[in-house]
Amino acid sequence: MKNSENNMDNQNLINDWQQVGKQVIQACEHAGRQVESVMLLAVSKTKPAEKIATLAKQGQVHFGENYLQEAIEKIATLKAQPECEKIVWHYIGSIQRNKTRDIAEHFDWVQTVERDIIAKRLNDQRPVEMSPLNVLIQLNIDNEESKSGCLPEQLPELINTIKGYERLRLRGLMIIPAKADTDAFARTKQLFEEVKNRHPELDSWDTLSMGMSDDMTEAIANGSTMVRVGTAIFGARESF
Repeated sequence: MKNSENNMDNQNLINDWQQVGKQVIQACEHAGRQVESVMLLAVSKTKPAEKIATLAKQGQVHFGENYLQEAIEKIATLKAQPECEKIVWHYIGSIQRNKTRDIAEHFDWVQTVERDIIAKRLNDQRPVEMSPLNVLIQLNIDNEESKSGCLPEQLPELINTIKGYERLRLRGLMIIPAKADTDAFARTKQLFEEVKNRHPELDSWDTLSMGMSDDMTEAIANGSTMVRVGTAIFGARESF
């Protein structure tokens, strides 16, 4: 009976993931964009490693995690499974100084860099045998006290600093806009393009991470290249 329930749960998960994939395709078509220009990041925080493995077997590559210790355990568990060896791990949680070494050692991407001290520590602690760590600057686009991220006026200085770190690869911006804001995506896209024009030497500047389960269609219409989707794929978050 339990195996039957597990099989049904897995099939529901796959169906939800496929449905999100269709939504991404439709949003791209509506916006006149190539489907390949938008990456789907499956946000798997609080979800068991088995569910990640199920989607990895279906072809999902990129997974996002917020909670470091939980993520490290899942990464170690899945590393032993051949079908999971292509998984690309994104850290999308807040970063304290005492977390930087573990993040630098276990993840392929970090989307929540907001200040130089964190960037420097990630750079210094990235193992030399690993490829440079892909990083996004988290931008507090609406200047909300409750949210992390550098302010738009702080962005030029932080970019100039990070681009000098050899163990980091600066890829772009990430935002979590205010719910009531209707033009945050457009303003972020404008900032993204301004940086691209101002820094032609940044050939890795190619990623705009914005849009989640409820607003990914709008985000894609405004130029997002990566949508972070958790609830629409995995269902409601487990208590943690």
